[in-house]
Amino acid sequence: MTRHASFAPVVAVRTRVLILGSLPGVKSLAAGRYYAHPQNAFWRLTGSVIGVDLAALDYPDRLAALLEAGIGLWDVIATARRDGSLDGAIRDVESNDLAPLVASLPDLRLVAFNGQKAAAIGARLLEPGTPHLTLPSSSPAHTMALASKAAAWAELRAAFGLPVSASGSTS
Repeated sequence: MTRHASFAPVVAVRTRVLILGSLPGVKSLAAGRYYAHPQNAFWRLTGSVIGVDLAALDYPDRLAALLEAGIGLWDVIATARRDGSLDGAIRDVESNDLAPLVASLPDLRLVAFNGQKAAAIGARLLEPGTPHLTLPSSSPAHTMALASKAAAWAELRAAFGLPVSASGSTS
């Protein structure tokens, strides 16, 4: 099995929501950017949360829009062995040190895990009492309908003081 490493965190001092994935997949690692697989719904889901069509932007502009909106990105796994991109194939995990990053973000209101694997590893790395939420994975391997994922991801809006509706859109 090949050993893979996560990317550096993308955060700003005013980050209010930190979204943590597990470990970048093959396409993301090859491209050197978060959520590079064209079928991964991450950019559509986060775009719907902040009201920006992130999928239409170039990668640097996507990151800039996230940071401007107060959203940061990282992964719970620093390195691991895995063939392919599936979380179920991850072995020999070395975790990222989440607590110092979280402590360095004075405006942080919520840590959100992108999928069950990220939550299973990451929740135990947080200081007790850190607000966190497990979201359905944005991965195409997680076959939940996009509308259902969007409704769950809309819960992130509460961290910004925005209304959340059952459909995932603004009220």
